[in-house]
Order: sequence, then structure tokens, then C-alpha cells
Amino acid sequence: MEAFLDAATLARIQFAATALFHFLFVPLSIGFGLILAVLQTKAYRSRDPHDEALARFWLRLFTGTFAVGVATGITMEFSFGTNWADYARFVGDIFGAPLAAEALFAFFLESVFLGVLLFGHGRVSRGFYLASAWLVWAGSCLSALWIIIANSWMQTPAGYELVETAAGAKAVMTDFFAAAFNPSTLPRYAHTVLALLIMGALVCVAVGAYYLLKKREEEAGRKLLKIGVVTGVLFTALMLPAAHQQAVVVWENQPTKLAALEGQYENGPVELSLLGWVDEANQKSYTLSIPGGTSFLATFDFSTEYPGLNEFAAEEQPEGVNFIFQSYHLMVALFGIIALVLVFMYNIAPRHLMLLAILLLAATVVEDAARGIVWLPVLAVVLLPINVERSTLSTYFDEMGSQITAVESALQTSMDARASTDPWDNTLAYA
Repeated sequence: MEAFLDAATLARIQFAATALFHFLFVPLSIGFGLILAVLQTKAYRSRDPHDEALARFWLRLFTGTFAVGVATGITMEFSFGTNWADYARFVGDIFGAPLAAEALFAFFLESVFLGVLLFGHGRVSRGFYLASAWLVWAGSCLSALWIIIANSWMQTPAGYELVETAAGAKAVMTDFFAAAFNPSTLPRYAHTVLALLIMGALVCVAVGAYYLLKKREEEAGRKLLKIGVVTGVLFTALMLPAAHQQAVVVWENQPTKLAALEGQYENGPVELSLLGWVDEANQKSYTLSIPGGTSFLATFDFSTEYPGLNEFAAEEQPEGVNFIFQSYHLMVALFGIIALVLVFMYNIAPRHLMLLAILLLAATVVEDAARGIVWLPVLAVVLLPINVERSTLSTYFDEMGSQITAVESALQTSMDARASTDPWDNTLAYA
């Protein structure tokens, strides 16, 4: 119980709860946005009242997730100052810029044209109404980009310098484009957004299968099923090169993370593990793996050597190596299941399809949630594990496996939690 009297631990718990709840709705709003735009395009072309009704139905689903996502996002913004005040002061000049840009550009773009969709039906031209649907989705994707920029800078910082002030060291931006488009931004963004679109496709499949199962609105159910399966298969295929490219960035820029992902303590070629267990006490890994497989994926050479965790100082090594290992390989396994089942979904009986869709959606949520709590032992703050990022937003192993960056080396987590005479103050305030 002593841990629950520690301000840093309570700050982590409170922020983790806020971030994870927020993340349940962010992937849905981005994934739903594309489905909404597709349905609206279909209605525009067909002029079929049934297609119009289906688009309006999906608009209501999107609006609900958008509203809750906004509310939880505002709470999370305040948490930066209440829970991580020293962190906010240290990187505020850099970290605050993309957050402000997200609100000024992306959020207003999305919200303005969502207003057109909600209140402009029959009042604006059909072409402008259709354009509004696509602009809403574009706004949600732009929002994810700014958040990924903020999170990626903590992974691979660039375009900054450390300056001494009266209050201590501070990170100051020297090159906006170098900071925004640091080595990991674009690969992480592609990976995250594709994960969110896959989640939206799976929800579309689940809703369509539900109506087929209940024998209600079967025509609408078939349309949703078709759209969900087609988009799901497409984005699942695109996920393979996107995930590989993000992995390449890890191999090139974050060797401690690579070693933790595969539980490697000694220098040498990196195995490609299917499953296993990392004995952290004895620094040994027991795995079913392909020797040098990860090295081959990185360089097309099974003999390429990478440093193990023992090459780095103790304070540079991530905590919970086995947890990182298990989270990473669970994510890969779940993706494989999603990819295989989506291919065969369309011809499955509705009752089986409904079950599979729910299981796949649950697998995606579990995958993204596991990736979303990563920062608990470290200072990094998860905005969008957009797996999605992911998941495109701010992942568990992505954050916990990070090598020491400018932020982590300059601040200690215990210093970053806001001091309080009663450490429950902030936690209860956001409960």
C-alpha cells in the first residue's frame, strides 16, 4: 500500500487511466471517419434513400465517439500540468507547439465540417456535404499527425538544443521541420493510422454482422460487411510494409529497444522469436525462434550483430524486459490472426462472423491498450498509441523500450510528479 502514497505512482495511475480511456475513442473516430466518408460517397452517387439513411446512422456513431474523445482529451491535456509539471516546463517550447497546432488546425477543421454534416443536411449543396465528410476524416488524420509528432520527438529527438535557464535546463527548438519530421515521425504515423483504420473496419464488420444475425436491415448489414472487409483487408496488407519501416527506425536509432523486444542481453545476431520467456534475474531468454531472423529482416543478413542490453549502463536499460517481450510478440500474433481471418470473413455464416468480428475487435483493443500503458515506468507520455500508434497514437513496448533520450536523461520521474501534501489530490480530482 505504500506505493499508493507515492505521488509519482499515483500520477502514473491517474494518467494511465485517462490516456487509456481516451484511446478507446480516438481509434474509433479516425476509423469511423473513413467509413463515414465512404458511405456518404456511396449515397452521393446512388441517391438511394437507404444509402442516405445508412450514412446518417454512421454519422451518429462517429459523433458519439468524437464527443467523448474530445472530453477525455481535454482532461489529459490538463494532466500534463498537474501530474508532470517539471516535464511540461522542460519540453514545453517543443512539446507544446504540436499540441497547439493540433487544436488550431486539425480539431477546428474536423469540428467545423462535422457541424456541417450534423446541421447542414438539406441546407448545403450535395457536393459540399460530401466534401465535408472527407474533410472531417482528413481533420482526424491531421490530428493524429500532430500528436505523433509530439510523441515521436521523445523517441528520436531532433531540431533542438539544451539551454540553461534560472529554473534549470530547458529544451529549445532550433529547427521546426527537423523536430517535427524527426526520424521516427512518418513511420510511426503510417503504422498508427493504419492500425486505427483497421479497427474502424472491424467495427464496421461487427455492426454489419449484427444486423445480418438479427435479420434486421439485412441490406444495410451486407453493405457494411462488404465495406468493412474490403477496407480491413486493404489496410491489413498495407500494415506489413508500414510496420517493417517503423521496425527499421527502431533498429537504426534505438538499440536498447531492439534488444528488449527480443530479450537479447549479449551482443550478436538478433533472433526472430515466435514465443518465449525472458528470465530477467539471470539475464537469459528461452524462446522458440529463428536464429538471426530479426537481423535478416533489418539488413538481409542473418549474421548482422546488434548490441545486447548488457552493452548499456543500467540506467539506460528499460524496465520490465519480459513484459516488453511479451507485449510485442502478443501484438504480432494478434495482427497475424486479424490478417488471416479477414481474408475468409465474407463467406462465413453471420453468427460465426459476428463472433469473429467481436473477437478481432477485442484483439485490436487489447493490442492497442497494451501498447498504450507503456510509459508507466518511464517519463514518456503517451498521447496516441495510435499504435494506432497505435496504432498510430502515441505503444507499451514502444515507450518502455525506449533508449534514454534528452527528456529521460534530464529529468527523473520522481521529480516530475507534482508534489502535494496529500498525494491523492490530483488522482481524486480526475476520478
